Amino acid sequence: MGDEHSLIPKDSFVFKLPKKSPLVLRMVVLMFVMVCAVYICSICLKQIGVVPSARFLNVEVFEKPCPEPNIELWDIPYVHYPKPKTYNREECSCSPVRYFAILSMQRSGSGWFETLLNNHTNISSNGEIFSVKDRRANVSTIFETLDKVYNLDWLSSASKNECTSAVGLKWMLNQGLMKHQEEIVEYFKTRGVSAIFLFRRNLLRRMISVLANSYDKDAKLLNGTHKSHVHSPKEAEILARYKPLINTTLLIADLKQVQEMTTKALSYFNTTRHIFLYYEDVVKNRTRLDDVQEFLKVPKLNLKSRQVKIHHGPLSQHVQNWEEVQKTLKGTGFENFLLEDYR
Repeated sequence: MGDEHSLIPKDSFVFKLPKKSPLVLRMVVLMFVMVCAVYICSICLKQIGVVPSARFLNVEVFEKPCPEPNIELWDIPYVHYPKPKTYNREECSCSPVRYFAILSMQRSGSGWFETLLNNHTNISSNGEIFSVKDRRANVSTIFETLDKVYNLDWLSSASKNECTSAVGLKWMLNQGLMKHQEEIVEYFKTRGVSAIFLFRRNLLRRMISVLANSYDKDAKLLNGTHKSHVHSPKEAEILARYKPLINTTLLIADLKQVQEMTTKALSYFNTTRHIFLYYEDVVKNRTRLDDVQEFLKVPKLNLKSRQVKIHHGPLSQHVQNWEEVQKTLKGTGFENFLLEDYR
């Protein structure tokens, strides 16, 4: 009996173990499944997170239709793709555009020079925009006007049907340019605007042209109309008949003032990308126009102008008090202006 009683607890113990083992195994399997599920879910979430970024990159590439221009690194700031507000460039949208400004003084050949540039199928120079005082009232109005020009929203006779490769304007030094030179220099650098300096070497010839043009504003010698520039030899001959009387008392001081203004302009804008030209050099040597086209990165063409020069030949033919002018300038740094420097 003692053995029988002792066997019963033993049998009971043996039979209870198999009942508990499956429960433990189930718990282990459940934990393993849960870990696997968490791991699989984390991988799925990562994959889901990658897909949107991949699609975003594809969209970016698709929305960039213009190929990068083949230019040097230093030239990148001067290449632009304007998006006008007033029209759609459409087929020209991928044509790079360069910004420029012709910086000059009245009666320095800038009008003739600009007609040469506008003879190019890919250049648009919009004239003496800042001759209107409201546009140069302050820095804000100046920048608003420039933004409109360089965004190709300034419509003028210079607008082209062809794709524009260079767009700009003619800007006289006394039209707010020198007054706001610091801000304008910064604008040129920030917006990638290149400056084309065009001045007249013989300042006496320029003075004669200024006086003659000023007289014609009132006299209106061409059938009661004033013309700063002419397109026929007959019109040029009529305007050249007037011979101004030069104030020799102020002559040297006036020439110095113009010379100093030119020097200041060059020093102010020296840090911008620029090219310097003398009107006389462009007249004598048309390869200077090739230099300008190279500067603007446009195809080189044979540029022409319909404008006709007004004052030809020696200056003695165009001044009333020539002998007095000669005496005043002889022995000074301006004596060379008395000579005929081009035909």
